[in-house]
Amino acid sequence: MGQDSTRAFVTMKFLCLCLLLCFYYPAFCLGQTRTTPCARCVQWNRPQKPFRIWGNTFYVGPHGLSSILITSDHGHVLIDGALPESAKQIAANIQSLGFRIADVKLILNSHVHFDHAGGIAELQRMSGARVEASEWSAKVLSHGGVGKGDPQFAGGTPIPLVANVQRFRDGEQTRVGEIVITAHLTPGHTPGGTTWTWKSCEGAACRNMVYADSLAPISSDGFRFSSSSDYPHALPEFEKSFTFLETVPCDILITTHPEASSLWDRLQSRDKGLTPDPLVNLSACRELARQARASLRDRLAEEHVKGGHHSK
Repeated sequence: MGQDSTRAFVTMKFLCLCLLLCFYYPAFCLGQTRTTPCARCVQWNRPQKPFRIWGNTFYVGPHGLSSILITSDHGHVLIDGALPESAKQIAANIQSLGFRIADVKLILNSHVHFDHAGGIAELQRMSGARVEASEWSAKVLSHGGVGKGDPQFAGGTPIPLVANVQRFRDGEQTRVGEIVITAHLTPGHTPGGTTWTWKSCEGAACRNMVYADSLAPISSDGFRFSSSSDYPHALPEFEKSFTFLETVPCDILITTHPEASSLWDRLQSRDKGLTPDPLVNLSACRELARQARASLRDRLAEEHVKGGHHSK
């Protein structure tokens, strides 16, 4: 075999190896540690010191994207993985609180956009945790990319593929150790959007915790919430989600983007020693629903006037 033939043979073997790695380990090709092209990503991914929200519930995400750790003596639950490049920061935040990423037994998600689900594949690899998602979201996680029917489908940033995603039903409870967490389908922002509820206690003081998915009517250019063949039930699904937030027991609200629930302002007030605890607000979920209704109403009026052209 000549030198050129040998070089070609080695190159072909390398390419075959890469294809095999892509097939069996999609993260190899999807680039788990890549930087996501996004104008706001640097700000979203700004480091944030982790802190206790209440009881066994902690904030472990970067400054602009929530990631929530719920702990127990027999394993932990993590909600949302932020960006692909956020995974190492989330794991380091968990460790700095005195917990181990290896003790995270369950990873959950609000919705499968790259800024909330992008880091899940890497966090699953680091922890060995199982991942659970709604039926629609699970299909997207299991294949990677962007889900058909997502209002942000056109031009959306793909997410890395996640292995062995389990499905849950609306209202289903999942347990890890002493943690009991309930899934509530709250679609609209995406068809598979999910809000999570559980109780956290400090001594005898137990709070109803709500991690609310986004209900912002944001889309790719040209998408119409009022008449989409790809997502024909968007409006009644939004209404279902609004109604849920208006009625769910809600002592402490956490949102996928922390500023949507004024988390930093409330935390600053708490750090000043104000009482009662500013993080506790029994009307916060109803206020979030009110704001979301108003945003959707404005969006539909815009679609009526402009014919549905809307920028992200």
